[in-house]
Amino acid sequence: MEEIKVNDLETEVNGKKVLNGVDLLIQRGKIHVLMGPNGSGKSTLANVIMGNPKYNVTAGRITIDGEDLLKLKVNERAKKGIFLAFQEPVEISGVNVMNFLTTTYTNLNGKNPELRKEVVQTMQELNLPDSFLKRSLNEGFSGGEKKRFELLQVMILKPKIAILDEIDSGMDVDSVKLLGEITKKLSKDTGFLMITHNDHVLDYIKPDAVSIIKNGKIIRSGDYQLIKQIREKGYSEIL
Repeated sequence: MEEIKVNDLETEVNGKKVLNGVDLLIQRGKIHVLMGPNGSGKSTLANVIMGNPKYNVTAGRITIDGEDLLKLKVNERAKKGIFLAFQEPVEISGVNVMNFLTTTYTNLNGKNPELRKEVVQTMQELNLPDSFLKRSLNEGFSGGEKKRFELLQVMILKPKIAILDEIDSGMDVDSVKLLGEITKKLSKDTGFLMITHNDHVLDYIKPDAVSIIKNGKIIRSGDYQLIKQIREKGYSEIL
């Protein structure tokens, strides 16, 4: 089973310590939900796993199937099957959606003459029109469109491990429901680290593992029952 293990991870950003001994396991075929207050280190952890050079790892290890992930460049991590859906996707003028998907897919998996057909079919599941393919990357996209495009990439690229950094933020009720249903469907083959503030998406999926992070450290871990406790007792009491 493909998996990412994070062991005793410590990280600094601009000389400030953000992660303070994080331990986490993300397994292919399972959904792991990560929750916590603003500034607790959720997005930092996502960026460190993906290899963002802004973040300096000062201690600990991250491995993928036993291999040292920290020694790999960003593109090498992507080829290992890791995908990060950004909280704030970048706009790139002049690069249309189809060209981006074709280039990315080819670099990771080789050429696929049926790719356009697969993309169009997948877009129908996400309620995105065919004209979406001609638009510049994230330029002029609504918040919901940006998040659906991130989800489209997961569906087309089929990574081993997908990290969704608050992909549900800014989504309306129908989009959150769709996100939950598709994540549940994809989790048969892809492992998910779903970072969220909004537990509404958890109405549509039942995560295999739940962790709560505060001040750069995992302070509670459990299964779906932990979500129920948060809903019954309140977030602050659990923390």
